[in-house]
Amino acid sequence: MTIQEIRDYLGQFFDAVELAGSAERVISGPAKIETAVSGQVGFIANDKYARFLATTAASLVIVHRSVSVDEFIQKSSFLKVDDPYTAFVFLLQKFAQPRSIAAKGIASTAVIGKAVSIGEGVAIGEYAVIGDRCSIGRNAVIGAHTVLLHDVSLGEETVLFPGVTCYDGTLIGKRVVIHSGSVIGADGFGFAPQKDGSYVKIPQMGIVEIGDDVEIGANSTIDRATMGSTVLGRGVKIDNLVQVAHNCTIGEDTVIAAQAGISGSVTVGRHCLIGGQAGFAGHLELADNIQVAAKTGISKSFLQPGIALRGTPAQPMRDQLKHEAMLRNLGAMKDKLDRLETEVKELKNK
Repeated sequence: MTIQEIRDYLGQFFDAVELAGSAERVISGPAKIETAVSGQVGFIANDKYARFLATTAASLVIVHRSVSVDEFIQKSSFLKVDDPYTAFVFLLQKFAQPRSIAAKGIASTAVIGKAVSIGEGVAIGEYAVIGDRCSIGRNAVIGAHTVLLHDVSLGEETVLFPGVTCYDGTLIGKRVVIHSGSVIGADGFGFAPQKDGSYVKIPQMGIVEIGDDVEIGANSTIDRATMGSTVLGRGVKIDNLVQVAHNCTIGEDTVIAAQAGISGSVTVGRHCLIGGQAGFAGHLELADNIQVAAKTGISKSFLQPGIALRGTPAQPMRDQLKHEAMLRNLGAMKDKLDRLETEVKELKNK
């Protein structure tokens, strides 16, 4: 694309795209600002990368409209927008090549059960197994070695990468993406302790329901409900290596980073941000728009929307940072108390 074509393309998403420099150069693809070469486009959305304005070899750089670039337009062109990060995301979408997960149609080695409904344009890869009474929406893609047990439903344009397993009864919406190694609908961790110290397994009779436009990273696990449903709301984004236990409800557009673990019967509100390795005790609730810092331990419910949580056990971030500062000063506080104690003893001895 020429720089002018890129400007026109971004103009679909932004009220104004201001050009500084030449519009004629041809751009072959995107790159990080610090490693970009001639013919590539980079971006700067964070002030700590502003130093690369002087050194980058990128032919085009996307910046915030407040950035002054006059001294750099001899070597690079610039597009100024209100949100350079999102603008670059749109460009990545434009330049990205679609992955070839499975060819259209059903591979000869795929195994298809009885009474399966398959929509137009569906692709099913080599050695995939589709159980009885499954329903697969049009233009869905099922990668090689993926397994759907019986009564699974996939919505239109949903993509399952190779090696995904969906247990019986799983309901998956439209335009969902599930990456390799993820297991949807395995039994929840339910065992009743007995007087002799043994455990009796609690039957896991529920299902998993996944809303439209959800993405689940590689090797994540979403457990089926004991009764009823484990629910991922529309637009939820889950990173790799995340555990969501039985009977949880994750609200719309909530984001969960890698290695977070959510215990059973937890309800997470809409538009929450959950950091990596955060851990949740069971049977609690988070309100909407809550931010959970990495490695936070959530041991109780937080029902005030919009707060930020940090620490173990979790506290509002401002309180937790104060306590952390106090802990850092404990050594100095002890030294001061020791000195005061010595002075008091000396005064008593006079």
